[in-house]
Parts: sequence; C-alpha cells; structure tokens
Amino acid sequence: MAVPVVDPSLNSVSEPVAAEPTRPPRRRPSRADVLAIGAYVLLGVLVCLNYWVDVQNRVSSHLPTDHSWFEWLFSHGAYSVRHLENPLFTERQNAPDGVNMMANTSLLGVTLPLAPLTMLLGPQVVYALYLGAALAATAGTSYWMLSRHLVRSRAAAFVGGAFLGFAPGVVHHANGQPNFVSNFLLPLIVVRVLRLAEPGRWRRNGLVLGLLVAYQIFINEEMLLLTALACLVVVLAYAIMRPARAWAVAGTFAAALGVGGGLALLLTAYPIWFQFNGPQSYRGLQGGVFHSWGEDLAAFVTFARDTVAGDEAVEKTIGLTEQNTWFGWPLVLVALVALVLLVRRSFPARILAVLVVVFTVASIGPKVRVNGVETRTDGPWAYISDDLPLVEMMMPTRLALVVAAALGVLLALAWDTVAGNGRPPVPAPRSAADGTVTAGSRRRWLRPVGYAAIALALLPLLPRPLPAQPVDPPPRFITAGGWRPYVPPGRTLVPVPIPSNVHGLPTLRWSALTQHAFPIPGGYFIGPNELGEGVFGAPNRPTSTLVYSTMDLNAVPALTDENRRQALEDLRFWRASVVVLGAHPREAVLRELVTGLIGPPQRVDDVWLWDVRPLVG
Repeated sequence: MAVPVVDPSLNSVSEPVAAEPTRPPRRRPSRADVLAIGAYVLLGVLVCLNYWVDVQNRVSSHLPTDHSWFEWLFSHGAYSVRHLENPLFTERQNAPDGVNMMANTSLLGVTLPLAPLTMLLGPQVVYALYLGAALAATAGTSYWMLSRHLVRSRAAAFVGGAFLGFAPGVVHHANGQPNFVSNFLLPLIVVRVLRLAEPGRWRRNGLVLGLLVAYQIFINEEMLLLTALACLVVVLAYAIMRPARAWAVAGTFAAALGVGGGLALLLTAYPIWFQFNGPQSYRGLQGGVFHSWGEDLAAFVTFARDTVAGDEAVEKTIGLTEQNTWFGWPLVLVALVALVLLVRRSFPARILAVLVVVFTVASIGPKVRVNGVETRTDGPWAYISDDLPLVEMMMPTRLALVVAAALGVLLALAWDTVAGNGRPPVPAPRSAADGTVTAGSRRRWLRPVGYAAIALALLPLLPRPLPAQPVDPPPRFITAGGWRPYVPPGRTLVPVPIPSNVHGLPTLRWSALTQHAFPIPGGYFIGPNELGEGVFGAPNRPTSTLVYSTMDLNAVPALTDENRRQALEDLRFWRASVVVLGAHPREAVLRELVTGLIGPPQRVDDVWLWDVRPLVG
C-alpha cells in the first residue's frame, strides 16, 4: 500500500513546536516492538487459516484462477533458478510463443529468492506461507515507519501499522493477488523520499532510495506508481504550504532524487526495456478495459466482505469492481472528526487531508456510481484520455488504496494525540470551585473516549479467514511422472481443457505443481493480440475454441473434416507430442470431442491419452 507520511523533523520553525509531534529519537527494538510484530504474524496466520486446512488442495474461493497463477509463478521462480534461465521470459506456458514475465505480475523479487523453499516444499505451501508473511511484513515496516518517524506512542504505531497491513482493501487483494499485499518496501521508500532533503546525506539517501525502488519494480510496479503519485502530492503540498522551507532544501532534494532515480534506472533499464519491447510485449489493454473501474461512493462507508462486519450480499450491488476502500461508516466518521480536530494544529494532518481529498476524487472513475447505479455525473477520468501512457493501464479504483494508507497514518496520529503526545493546545485551568472542570480532568475524560472511538471504528474491520475452496489434485499420471516417455525435449503436453483465463484452472495447476516439468499451450497471462494490444490469455485457435464451446454446451457439435484438419494444424503449432484428459466434470463430452477430432485414446494410469506424434510428425 502506498504509505504517505510526513516526517515532523521537516517542520519549519515558523510553526509552534507544540502544534506537532516532534521526531522521536532512535530506539532499539523493545518488548513492545516484539509484541507488535507477533500480533501481526498471528493476524497473517488468521487470514490464511482456511488454506492450511488442506494446503495442497485448496485455492481462493473468490479468485481461484489468480491463486493458481501465483502458484505457477512460484514454480517459475524455482524453474528459472534450477535451470539458470532468463526469468524475464518463459516458454513453459503459452507454448510455443511464451510469456513476457516482466509484462505480467511476475513477482520476481519474491519468487526468485524463495526458489529453494519452493523446490523443497512446493508452490502451494510457499504461496500460503508467503501470503500471511507479506501481510505481516507490511504491517511491521509500517509500524517501524510510524514509531520511528511520526508518533511517540507504540500503541499508536501499532494501530496504524495494523491498518496499513490489513486494511479491507489489502485483505481483499489477498484473495489470490499476493502482489498487492506485498507492500513491505513502500513505507521504507516513503521515509527515504521524505529524507532526501537532509543536508550532508543526499548521496546516501539517494542510493538507498534507488535500491528500494529498483527492488520494488520486481514486486509490484503498480503499487510503486501509486506510491510515487502519493509522494508527488505530498511534496507539492509541502511546497505550497511552506514555500520558503521548500525552496531552501530544493537543491539537496533534487540532487538526492537524481542519484536515486539514476541508480534505479541503471539497475532496471534492461528489464523495463524487455517489458515494453521484448518478445510477447504489448501496448495497452484491448479496449482500455480497466479505465471505467471507479470506486462506488457507497463503498467508502460499507463494511468489506472479508471483515467480521462484512456481508457478501452487499458486494453484489456495489462490488462491481474491487473492494479498495470499504472502510465502514464508523471509521469514515472517526476519520472526518480526526481531520477536523487535527488539521489546524498538525502539519502532517494537513498533508493527510490533501491526500484523502485528491485520491478520493481521483478514484471515482469516468462516471460517479452510488450503490451500484451509474449516474450521469462525470467523474475526473471522463476528462482523461485512456490512450495516455500508464493511464491506459490504470484502474481508477486502485487510487483509493492511497486513501486507505492515509487513513492508517491518520489513525496513528489521532491515537498519539489522544495519548497526549501531540500536545494540542490546552485551555488554562480554571478553579473547580465554580463547578467547572479543569483541563487535566477534561483530558482524563477525553482520552478514554478517543481510544474507544478509534477502537470501535476498527473492530468491525478485523479480517476473517479468507474463503477457500477445494480443487481436484492433478492426475497421478502427471505427479508420478508417467508423462515423461511421451514428452521429449522441445515438445509440449496439451492438457484438456487447454488453460485459459476462463477455463482450465486444474490443468494450469498441472504445470505449477510439477514446477514446470513440461511446457503447455494456452495459459493465464496477458499477451499481445494481432494488433499488439494486451489481451488475457493466448489468442484462441480453432481447436481451443471448439473445446471451450463444447464445455459450455456440455454437448459435442457435429464435426467436419475442416475441424479435423484444423485440429492437426493446431497440434503442430503447439508442437504437441501428447494430449491428456484427466478427471473433469465434462470428461465424457471432452473425450468424445477429442476422439472425433484425432481418433480413439488409450487409458494410461488415471488419464485418457492421445499420442499424436505419428499424426503431427
């Protein structure tokens, strides 16, 4: 998650010192730190609990294909390390054309370092382990950022870190999209950006920032972009609010930023070039499919599906895209009150207010939607061309993740202020003889009220274990290696159904769970169409289209000689040596279809097998 924060050490002396928290001194890890990290780890385990019931044979109920794709990615990392192959490209999926891994959510910054663990435990176990660890790690680095650079209270930092790591929008993406919960570098990046103006340290700060940015590119470029946009708004807001101070440090800031940007570019120049110019690269998505995905206004005050107060029925009305806000009305109310009370006395609160307003408006999309109904009112994206670089790939709704991050920092700031560390102005005490209360007694009354308000706003947002569903294990013929005599080097195993973004979840897992032992056609990825635009999955060939239509109708159409000729042509294109059909709800009609196209199969172990080498050469 993009984590906006303002280092209070940047406050100018023109503001009263008592108006803002000062930067706390460096601290060594304490028992409170250990307890905070332990609590985050337990939350990570809780979120993934349903996977551990049967980790080998369970996937996300909400995004089962995405879940299988990321299992496949962990296997890709292991395969690349084992065979010392270029991890930026693979021919183990979408054979023979392959997949540009830099142009997909490849998570290389994680899958490559964890390759030994994947080889040892398998991608299913590593997926579940990593998902919980990524959530906890993001909360942990956010806690470090808050406790070392913004607030004095460890409890305040814990509350803010917990929200930044386990916000409803983040947990929503944990349903099959671990790249969007892998945000543990973002707090470090933000802190480093806000320290670029430190005198005498511009080289070191720039170099550290460059290294962090380069690594984040191999985890999630989209979240890095959101973080960069948030930092840009913070810097601009700072310059507008404190122009003299901003001008005084502009040279140092620019020099450090240049060092960081230059190093990041040096380290990632070839991978980025490969992403946009390498084999199977593309330009934009066909039809700008994400451009209209704006956040529903009702979603801001609705409880998310995967929280203790959530209701799955609500998402059928307003959850037409992604659940990137879904804060619930109590948190929205507390956040608004906190902003009103803090914005006059706290410079960080003013920056947070700017972030909330800017990114709330930006997340709406081209049309304003309320309760699932698209109104006639234009949103900001109605005036932005979907042909602009980067814009064409962005989902407006995901800009709301910056709002979630701003609320996490605001919660920490509010808790710290309630604890007395913000030192808000306190009226001079009056005599209790006239029946009035003193400032001290007022603070004793306000403190529990403030704590209770924040706690009651957050308790409904506690995450529930992510829903998981069973998935059939691969055939024994696949896992035991019975396929090996049939698939020589340079040839492919064609699973039926052929994997795609709609069909073939079990057969995609055949490749993942064997750690890419054989190449397969089709798959679940983004690649170019004939116009160079990005599309989901491989362009359908006549035979794959016939397979999918047969599955949808649960009936075999009348086959012609042209169908049989196209089937042989497709098998040659795929470099097929064997076609394999395992247990499947449509097994009967699929076997009848393939038999009608290329002849009768043989039963080998627990699969139907067609050895097509004599047919295709």
